Amino acid sequence: MHPVTAIPASPWLARCDTVLGYLTEIPAALLVLAEICVLFAGVASRYVFHTPIIWADELASLLFLWLAMFGAAVAFRRGSHMRMTAFVDKARPDTRSFLDLLAIVAALTYLVLIVHPAYDFAVEEMMVTLPAMDISNVWRASAIPVGVGLILAMALVRLASFANRKLAVMVVVAAALLVGALVALQPVLAGLGNLNLLIFFVGVVGLLVFSGVPIAFAFGLATLGYIGLTTSTPVGVVIGRMDEGMSHLILLAVPMFVFLGLLIEMTAMAKAMVDFLASLLGHVKGGLSYVLIAAMYLVSGISGSKAADMAAVAPVLFPEMKRRGFKDGEMVALLSASGAQTETIPPSLVLITIGSVTGISIADLFTGGLLPGVVLAVMLGIVVWWRCRRNTQAVDRKATWRVIGKTLVIAVPALALPFVIRAAVIEGVATATEVSTIGIVYSVFVGFFIYRKFDWRRVWPALVETAALSGAILLIIGAATGMAWALTQSGFSRQLAEVMTHLPGGAMGFLAVSIVAFIVLGSVLEGIPAIVLFGPLLFPIAKQLGIHDVQYAMVVVLAMGIGLFAPPFGVGYYAACAISRISPSEGLKPIAGYMLALTVGTVLIALIPWLSIGFLR
Repeated sequence: MHPVTAIPASPWLARCDTVLGYLTEIPAALLVLAEICVLFAGVASRYVFHTPIIWADELASLLFLWLAMFGAAVAFRRGSHMRMTAFVDKARPDTRSFLDLLAIVAALTYLVLIVHPAYDFAVEEMMVTLPAMDISNVWRASAIPVGVGLILAMALVRLASFANRKLAVMVVVAAALLVGALVALQPVLAGLGNLNLLIFFVGVVGLLVFSGVPIAFAFGLATLGYIGLTTSTPVGVVIGRMDEGMSHLILLAVPMFVFLGLLIEMTAMAKAMVDFLASLLGHVKGGLSYVLIAAMYLVSGISGSKAADMAAVAPVLFPEMKRRGFKDGEMVALLSASGAQTETIPPSLVLITIGSVTGISIADLFTGGLLPGVVLAVMLGIVVWWRCRRNTQAVDRKATWRVIGKTLVIAVPALALPFVIRAAVIEGVATATEVSTIGIVYSVFVGFFIYRKFDWRRVWPALVETAALSGAILLIIGAATGMAWALTQSGFSRQLAEVMTHLPGGAMGFLAVSIVAFIVLGSVLEGIPAIVLFGPLLFPIAKQLGIHDVQYAMVVVLAMGIGLFAPPFGVGYYAACAISRISPSEGLKPIAGYMLALTVGTVLIALIPWLSIGFLR
């Protein structure tokens, strides 16, 4: 989300903006630092001293929601919330200015509508006690109304800073009248049944997203409209679902890996790794694209979050890729596609969820997930080769073995990082959430004592940047979780299962429709909610049709991954853009070829069962 103006117009507004900056950036940075300390202390106490801190996870969860909301506020002030600007960028200056204003008013409308329900939610949580810490849950839940209030204040400052005050007032009045008209039409909308799903989750979301409204606020407005205008469910329930979506402790890996990525670059570890990889593939056209695909395959599943995986890889490779002439859109498109490619790589949370809700052996799912990831990596590699065969991107002369050996020796401490992280998970030293802190401590040690490069002046900006980037991602996830819950309550899931039971074409027809259906579902529900919702309904149908459980799981997971990382609705795509600091509009054209390749690969896995079950005992 681009700021309307870089600096508020009047001195008074400038002071307000500065104060809001201090009120959000300082706590956000300190919260990132506190989370690192709490998580690492939990690992050390449990593994080294054999005296687990029983309240560590509760404290981490409490601090995490505050980090998410303060980070979202920092991102709003910086104008870094993700928005689709494909049409905004091509518009005339006056139209672009109007769309920027519309984005602010839409965000303001959403914030005004949820500020009171957010306060009520926090008050209700006052009666809940956190068992390990023995304090009221209001200490955690208050983060939502406080964060909403801060972003609301920032939106008002941003609105007051708009140059054309008359137009600003007109758009605000128009938004208020539109909300009033929709409330007046509530009886009509309530009688439309599931047609409202198309109206709100396709029509409204599509209109807002392509108008340049930040993704999180577009999702949130559509969900509020559907719940408030077409059902009898209290709007406050949306806040609970938002809290649920943003509070999964596994998502704490996102800010940790974002900071780890910044730390790797800060300590010269990234340069050492890139120098070695460049010595191997620098003479190959598109060589670092292949490195990106392979790197995502290797780190996938370490954190349990695709956003965290991307945050660990992108900061290492993107600066060198830019130096070699790669375009921003091509890089973010490949990063997003490689996120979808690695959805089946163990240990995958989606595969674990499938096993838990369907009874399929998780060991079989892990075994079956390795080869499909390779198949999709090959498909992406083919697209990279095709696009790079005539490119004039900078390539180096083929390095000698002596140069390769020298760069390898220098890079060994840096290259050891993913192995240290993976060993910590496999050996049970740390959970998927905690393991990033081991990487952070390792990186600090290597930076200080081996590479001797650690700039203290860059630590604070890195903490603030981590909070802002994480907040932007987590707010999208929270809004998407609310939307997923609304779809669940509509009965849409059971209706879909009923239709798919009676499809023509037998097993192949069922697989074909499953691919299409889960691409769509993945774009709005993400992996775990979609599996919990549809897994128990559809897996028995697949088994009746003679489709192996593991094969069907691979097809479903990969299809959902394509939906999750495909624009314009895929949350994963916007996470990739946020991590890369690249506008979503840049990647729209190049990502199409990669998504086609992933779809072809998924079809191959559907047609050839051996690719999924060939290594099962």
